[in-house]
Amino acid sequence: MRNRRILAAAVAAAALAGAGLTGAATATAAPQGVPSVVTPSECEQGGGRAAIDEPGNLCVGGTHDGEPVD
Repeated sequence: MRNRRILAAAVAAAALAGAGLTGAATATAAPQGVPSVVTPSECEQGGGRAAIDEPGNLCVGGTHDGEPVD
């Protein structure tokens, strides 16, 4: 009987911990389709090139690829 209570408590704790992790991941996810504006240095630090002389002023390549450069 005692083992069942301990097992039930462990399962409940694991379920609550899993729900907390998925909720945190959902809360911190960035909205899709809304590009953020990056600075030229942020673009370069992410491995890209700030194409401010080309139409659109976009970051080309790297982690900020396609994002507008301000």
